[in-house]
Amino acid sequence: MFHPKIPTMPQPTGLVTPLAVVEPSAVIPQQVITPAPFAPVPAVVSARPTVQLTPGAVVALVGGGAAVVLVVGAVLVSMLLAVAVTGASVAICALVVRSLITSEAKRH
Repeated sequence: MFHPKIPTMPQPTGLVTPLAVVEPSAVIPQQVITPAPFAPVPAVVSARPTVQLTPGAVVALVGGGAAVVLVVGAVLVSMLLAVAVTGASVAICALVVRSLITSEAKRH
């Protein structure tokens, strides 16, 4: 039960394709073309299109960025407020518990 069973590779059955034989091909040397001196260098053309922003697109981007900043700011402020309220309530609970313990100790 606790001995591992090692799988055995079964022998291939049926048609077996032979290994492909790669034959080397002949190498044909090419002529080396030297450029003429002081030849004009061709301009490099970028494959990516350029982005052109219209005034409407700029206004939309600025408005979207401002909306994101306002939403993130509101979320962060609300989280800070939640932490502050929780801390204040825990402090009040601690004061009440301490007061109850000290008043109980004075009675005995």
